[in-house]
Amino acid sequence: MSNILIIDDEEQVCEMLSQIVSREGHESESALTLEDGLQKAMNKAFDAILLDVCLPDGNGLDILPRLIALPDSPEVIIITGEGDPDGAELALKEGAWDYIEKPLSMNKVTLPLTRALEYRELHLKSRQKPAILKREGIIGSSPEMERTLNELSEAVAINGNVLITGETGTGKELFARALHENSNRAKQNFIVVDCAALNESLAESTLFGHRKGAFTGAHNDHVGLVQQADKGTLFLDEVGELPLGLQKKFLRVLQEKQFRPVGGHEELKSDFRLLAATNRNLDTMVQNSEFREDLLYRLGSIQINIPPLRDRISDIEELTYFYTSKICKPMGLKPKQIHSDFLEILRAYDWPGNVRELANILEQAISSAMEDPVLYRKHLPNELRISLTRRNVNKEDINGSNFRKDMPFFNLDDAPDWKTFRQRILEEAEEEYFNRLISLTNGDRKKIESISGLGHSRVYGLLKKHGLNRK
Repeated sequence: MSNILIIDDEEQVCEMLSQIVSREGHESESALTLEDGLQKAMNKAFDAILLDVCLPDGNGLDILPRLIALPDSPEVIIITGEGDPDGAELALKEGAWDYIEKPLSMNKVTLPLTRALEYRELHLKSRQKPAILKREGIIGSSPEMERTLNELSEAVAINGNVLITGETGTGKELFARALHENSNRAKQNFIVVDCAALNESLAESTLFGHRKGAFTGAHNDHVGLVQQADKGTLFLDEVGELPLGLQKKFLRVLQEKQFRPVGGHEELKSDFRLLAATNRNLDTMVQNSEFREDLLYRLGSIQINIPPLRDRISDIEELTYFYTSKICKPMGLKPKQIHSDFLEILRAYDWPGNVRELANILEQAISSAMEDPVLYRKHLPNELRISLTRRNVNKEDINGSNFRKDMPFFNLDDAPDWKTFRQRILEEAEEEYFNRLISLTNGDRKKIESISGLGHSRVYGLLKKHGLNRK
């Protein structure tokens, strides 16, 4: 018997789903709002969650990452009265088991729920998630980071190839090292290949080694990185930069775990685990004939996507204290206290360079503060403070003329309560803001996310709320 949580604002739908769940021999609980549903999910372990999209207090997709990141990792099935291909894609990318549309029927609900529960039972029996014992430098406890750490934990137990994706500065190498350090290969070599720095003329020699006399300057035998990774881990950093001509040769090495040094006549073997990382969209590169499709399939048997820092702002404080302590120690400085106005600035910034940029900014701030015991916003680089100040000055004042010209009431009889009035004004401002962003970016969703500082699911939910998602 399994425990199922139903989150839907229609009581009749909750009752119908509860009956379906009961007929299948399971127990259920219902919640009519996101807040109530999230609270119940955090206080009790559920095997599966039936989650509506449109709820009174927000979009169900907004809390999907938090539900999946819970310690019990429930299987989530999205149910919606407004089917949308973009919403379905987003839900599945965020880890939903399935996406089904209303009106609901017994068969429509029972089949995906049964399969989800069957998978969950087999999954839990066949694999005990190993705890990540070593995660040096990986800082954060936000739902987004917890979900990523769960993915990392699962990948540790599998000896397959792993593709780590994420923007520049998110910490892809830290995750690769954590995979190695927590694996059964931890006592062997962790070999890093910087694909962006590979000299194309010497790339084969660097990877596969060479024999004495193989080319001008080859005065001795040279052991390549692939052979050095034998019994250990080979990490291809920025794998999207691997020269196209070398991709075919490396694909064979990956398949056969055999290679031939330049100038050599015998095949050598290397039993390595491959980890790869990139900040580029390899699918797009495949479409543009810049990356081999068959190699991409081999790289990505397991994938881990590291969220950008702007999508996990709640980790800013923890990261700040970690890096501040790390920077102060070698400089012979006492650990700094952090003023709230310092953190306020850090939380307001977009962090295009992610955690790496944050560490650099903190190093500059500490160098500016030196013996000052407390970090204030004045210690931050001028460029950062000016950038945020200009952005704030350019924002339209919500009390300005653009919002006052359409006041929603003109006499006391029509006056709403403050909460209703405020909500109405904010929603008008919200719609106007995203309308303008859509116009200025020609509907580029990634640019909208970057400028607004909001995550993928949040932007999707707001655009759908105001009927702008088709623009």
